[in-house]
Amino acid sequence: MSASKSRPSGRRTLSVLSAERGTMVCERCEIADLPLSRLRGLLGRRALESGAGLLLEPSNSIHTFFMLFPIDVVFLDSEFRVLRTRTHLGPWRVAGVTQARAVLELPAGEVDRRGIEVGEHFHLTSTIPMTAAARAVTVSKEA
Repeated sequence: MSASKSRPSGRRTLSVLSAERGTMVCERCEIADLPLSRLRGLLGRRALESGAGLLLEPSNSIHTFFMLFPIDVVFLDSEFRVLRTRTHLGPWRVAGVTQARAVLELPAGEVDRRGIEVGEHFHLTSTIPMTAAARAVTVSKEA
């Protein structure tokens, strides 16, 4: 299911989870599903911090023209399955995968740090799952 078909259009922030591993891939993922938001992408930013990202949908290619920092890129099919990754893609580069329907841009190094692999299936969620420690704090506050 595409982000643009299931939610109102515009830029909003969601989380991206690995369906197989149940682990977080991107805690704060902005969705760019309008032509202008996809065109702007990450332009104008000085960096992309760990845990942040941008999902461009629909898209099967990206460029890093005028960008000031490298990024990791994850190409996804229409079911959000990983088709290909590119790591440490520097400024003034182009990358694409013909079969891709969405592209996830992450800080450089996140693909390796998060263990993202080709074939993995991602799930978008509007809430970040609570860790065991956060649940314990919540339960102790309620008691």
